[in-house]
Amino acid sequence: MRKSGPPKGLISYLVLELLDEKPRYGYEILKEIREISGGHWEPSYGSVYPILYKFEDKGWTERIEREDESDRKYFKLTDEGRDELDEKRKESGTKAREFADVILGFYHVYVSFATDDRFEVESPEGEWQFDETFSSWIVEQIIRHHERDFGDFERIPDTPEEFYERMGLED
Repeated sequence: MRKSGPPKGLISYLVLELLDEKPRYGYEILKEIREISGGHWEPSYGSVYPILYKFEDKGWTERIEREDESDRKYFKLTDEGRDELDEKRKESGTKAREFADVILGFYHVYVSFATDDRFEVESPEGEWQFDETFSSWIVEQIIRHHERDFGDFERIPDTPEEFYERMGLED
């Protein structure tokens, strides 16, 4: 079980996927990742550009010049980069549990801040709060995204143990 932060290699994988669509420059990649995350997350220039330069050093990307935009550094995926992307796609297919652990872990901490007497978190008036109303809103957003992308939401009454067993997963 992953204990903190987003799953390792997520930004690198997203950068490869986005470059597979078309050549891009750093800021464009930042905007795309922000859109993919529903506006909730945007990596910094300090994380994307080093990845682009590392990919260039490894031969996975190459910089291209555009006459109409000479001030921007565009990168395109090479054949070696596509081979790496194929590997990352296989690797990323095994990360669903890590993603779920991160999402559920952060949510559990959020609820603990609202309900556990060990935490005396004080949120200023007019800011996000650690309380039932804001927790309900978060869950509602997840359900709305589920329904938009997968259709009707049906509650699953299983305990975690029952779900793992039913799905043939190890706890």
